[in-house]
Amino acid sequence: MRRQRPTAIAVSTLIAVTLTTAPTPANAAPADQVSALTVRQADGYATLAWQPVDGATDYQIERTPVDATDTPTGAPTIVGIWRPNRQINPHAPTFADAGFHPGDTFRWRVRARTDTTEHPYSDPVTATTTAPWGNPDTPGQQLRTQWETTHAAQYTSDTDEYAYTAAIDALSDRVRVVELGRTVQNRPINMLLIGHPTPPATPQAVAATAPVAINCNVHGNEPGDREACLIMARQLAFSTDPRVTDLLSHTTVLIVPTINGDGRAANTRGNSTGQDLNRDYSLIRQPETTAYIRMVRDYRPVAGYDGHEFGNSRAGDLPMLPPRHQNVAQPIFDQSQDMIEGHMYAKGAEAGWWPCPYGCEGGGNVGLSEETILRNTLGLKNVTNSLLELRSAGGQTRPDEGNTANNRRRKTYSALWTFHQFLDYHRADRAAILTARAQAIELQAANTGRLVFRGSRPIPAHPAPHPGDSPPPLDAPPANLILDNPPCAYKLTDAQYHGTRTDGPAGVGTTVAQRIAAHGWKVITTPDGHYVPLNQPERGLIPLLLDPTGVEKLTDGERVYPTVTGRRNRTLTVTGFTCAANATINGPVTVRPGAALVTTATTINGPLATTGAAGILLAASTVYGPTRITDTTDAISLIDVTVAGPLDLSTNTTGTDTPVLAGTTIRGPLACAGNNPAPTNLGITNTVHGPRTTECAAL
Repeated sequence: MRRQRPTAIAVSTLIAVTLTTAPTPANAAPADQVSALTVRQADGYATLAWQPVDGATDYQIERTPVDATDTPTGAPTIVGIWRPNRQINPHAPTFADAGFHPGDTFRWRVRARTDTTEHPYSDPVTATTTAPWGNPDTPGQQLRTQWETTHAAQYTSDTDEYAYTAAIDALSDRVRVVELGRTVQNRPINMLLIGHPTPPATPQAVAATAPVAINCNVHGNEPGDREACLIMARQLAFSTDPRVTDLLSHTTVLIVPTINGDGRAANTRGNSTGQDLNRDYSLIRQPETTAYIRMVRDYRPVAGYDGHEFGNSRAGDLPMLPPRHQNVAQPIFDQSQDMIEGHMYAKGAEAGWWPCPYGCEGGGNVGLSEETILRNTLGLKNVTNSLLELRSAGGQTRPDEGNTANNRRRKTYSALWTFHQFLDYHRADRAAILTARAQAIELQAANTGRLVFRGSRPIPAHPAPHPGDSPPPLDAPPANLILDNPPCAYKLTDAQYHGTRTDGPAGVGTTVAQRIAAHGWKVITTPDGHYVPLNQPERGLIPLLLDPTGVEKLTDGERVYPTVTGRRNRTLTVTGFTCAANATINGPVTVRPGAALVTTATTINGPLATTGAAGILLAASTVYGPTRITDTTDAISLIDVTVAGPLDLSTNTTGTDTPVLAGTTIRGPLACAGNNPAPTNLGITNTVHGPRTTECAAL
């Protein structure tokens, strides 16, 4: 069961706050008149709050442009309709008004309605809104996007994006821009790495900071989040706010403004081949999705947000959704839901935004279980994350957004608010996020429980009060897409593994071997084939691409089931590929050169010795005796293993595959030297009851 989150989270001091309150009238106000109206200014929006009127069914928010003398310079306009289902505390109504040029001055009033009966307006409040972030006279802070300089009349072009991010890189020590890859039409896919005082120098060093990732523009015709990302990059790069330096001192922020540069340039949903990239993150047929998945493999973000826009004008301002696929480990689903319901709903009620479950009112069949969608792919990669939608049109609750610029401002500034709240959530809940990730990795590597090829976890309506009266639909897996008896591994022929494919741009596709490498899965090659074991962190994703039952798969791998189970009272000598599951081996185990051993829930009562093995993957297992793993050629992984004795993990040369030693207890010394590459712990600490040598000293 999800824990109840406290609602007291540090408020961003990036938000320049101006609080004004309606004056107290000489005579008592009518009972049906809104009172105690306040307006608080923030980055790109103003939060209105007032005392509710008994029996009111909704409220109208009126805004009038005024000059410095409080003289109207334009007509009063109804810019918002507040309804009780907007937030979790309807007894304290708030509304975020964002349909204006920041820096201008306005007068606001609010009135209650009971059904169609309009009650008197509140006394007015006049205030000047917060200007775009950054002192125009301070280098770096003075930078502005094309969207900002044109007052939202134009979106930032690709060339202006590159110039803007390059300028941030040049002027801020906190920022480094790296190129992740190229689009089909050869546009760079850039990522900003932001840290304090400087971002770490290597992907491995970045991964050690428990980074967060924001993917800003996967659908080219949904650019609102992208503009927010570009503004936030400037804020993070140059702000002197202690909140920002504190955030960046405890993590690295990874911002990918435009993964789909070709689609953004053409204002199309898909890339230049017509591919919806948010249906390709598992299959990685396109260079854009391949670049992003390699980034996830190398930089290992622990939390993420994925920005979109939503064409349902009846929905909330900010529909959100966690990774729902049923193969996602429960701790990741729970943590993602906590981020949405425990944090975003509460903070949205304070700021006046309307977060809600994806779908909200009239959402239809959205947010289902396709593993090709980034939020599901990331969940299957043990990343706490959420999809973010910006309601494309103002709808009934924001009637002034027939004005295109006002509509664009609301979308972008609501996204900017969300991304800053995301960083605050990570800062406050980093320990819980890392715990959920560690638990998920250990659960996945244990290879227990059924596999589901399509099917979503339910998203129940948020308990009253709202939001969430129309959650995403149920998406239960049909019986033919459930595998109750998961295999130990999938075996691929050389033709399947290295064979030519034609499912990429212009009929050319990367091989299965290349895509598996991009995902970062461990593969063991023996003379009879290529084996992909399931006792590794992305166990929930592997079958979706390699099992014959897969709905959107790469190939029909052969299921390989355990050959060693139950009790075995003799020596085990491993030749070829051997899988042990739920076994007790009473005797020494020796793995011959070129052979492979994969275990889950297995106890070895004796020493384990391997020299020159192709692969050793142990998970949720125990070895009572000294363990020696040396000169391995393909893959090594020890996750949630207990070694009751010394462990020697030395002189292994596994090419591009990094050995994993994570969540393991060693009741003796740990010798760890001469490995190429050196082992990683995936951020999950090991316990060693003895001395440890150089390469594993920090693990």
